[in-house]
Amino acid sequence: MKEIDRRTLLKAAGGVAAAGLAATAGVTALDRPANAAPATFPHPGGLHNWGDLNRAKVRVAAGDDPWLSGWNRLIANGHAQSTWQPNPQATIIRGGTGENYGILYNDVHAAYQNALRWRVQGTTAHGDCARNILNAWSARLTTVTGNADRFLAAGIYGYQFANVAELMRDYPGFDLARFKTMMLNVFYPLNNSFLVNHNDACITNYWANWDLCTMNSILAIGILCDDAAKYDQAVNYFKNGAGNGSIRHAIPFVYDDQGLAQWQESGRDQGHTLMGIGQMGAFCEMAWNQGEDLYGYDNNRFLKAAQYVAKYNLGQDVPFTKYTWGTGQDCAYREHTVISAASRGQVRPVWEILHFHYTRRRYLSVPSISAMAAQVRPEGGGGDYGSTSGGFDQTGFGTLAYAK
Repeated sequence: MKEIDRRTLLKAAGGVAAAGLAATAGVTALDRPANAAPATFPHPGGLHNWGDLNRAKVRVAAGDDPWLSGWNRLIANGHAQSTWQPNPQATIIRGGTGENYGILYNDVHAAYQNALRWRVQGTTAHGDCARNILNAWSARLTTVTGNADRFLAAGIYGYQFANVAELMRDYPGFDLARFKTMMLNVFYPLNNSFLVNHNDACITNYWANWDLCTMNSILAIGILCDDAAKYDQAVNYFKNGAGNGSIRHAIPFVYDDQGLAQWQESGRDQGHTLMGIGQMGAFCEMAWNQGEDLYGYDNNRFLKAAQYVAKYNLGQDVPFTKYTWGTGQDCAYREHTVISAASRGQVRPVWEILHFHYTRRRYLSVPSISAMAAQVRPEGGGGDYGSTSGGFDQTGFGTLAYAK
């Protein structure tokens, strides 16, 4: 299918949510040239736009499903309670001696879930809780460190934290300026270092997820801080980056006759493959809410990859092309010759955002994505999928946030 921009989509389909966004932010986001940040950044404009948030608010109040089911999943989560107390640290360590990064991801998800509750139901107690978590961390955190995994921490929790702040940016008592300073001084330098240097390793050494979470953080920080250079850095890397997070490296082989495309980590395991789908989905949604269609970029390349991953994890066969890469600093040869069945069928809250984009915004048939979304519905979030870090890789709650 031919790529279409937001303006074409609005003219053709009405685009109620996007139209609400455009009415709020002005048309500059839709008028800008390709490959450039918006002249004015719409807010909220990260993982959530005004139209989707308002729809969730109205539908939950009316008791309509699937929004109500998604809401009930949210309010049952222990992280979504207004009594959550933050535990800010000056130094966060992921990888190596003294690991404590679980403290950070639990607080980030508590902030996100309380922010979502405030946005949907308007409860001040939850807004206050989210604000207090953000303020506590921006007042104390100075360092994210550890072994190479520090780059994962800076990427995953960076983009999530920035998205919570985007939801809360106008909330009374939230120190947005100090929070921006934390994102720019603590998270972004690690994000930038990784995309530029890849920890001094061979360019193919790190899996797609490492680049993608880093790209997400830079994009989210760019949106939060109205920083066009950072926004462009992330989007340009998505399109043309040298590492495995750029779209043609993350999705190296396309099977157009089957409407499928192979994901870079498919020969590794399905848990990390699903994580990658979730990371790229988050990136595309943030760009979409700034007026740029990356979901459909390069002839729907991401759609085909998501269909591929969904189809295989539904228990069906998919094609596989031998994948080769180099590791370490000397680019030692490695290869995958078959798709991995490890963690096949794993449940992660990554599908609703894709299902509702492709079927409700674009009116496309994506049967495997839709079937996976139906299996996971209603999606939960951090704390619903285990206590280890993998259960906190996505913000989740897509049934509530993205249903249309």
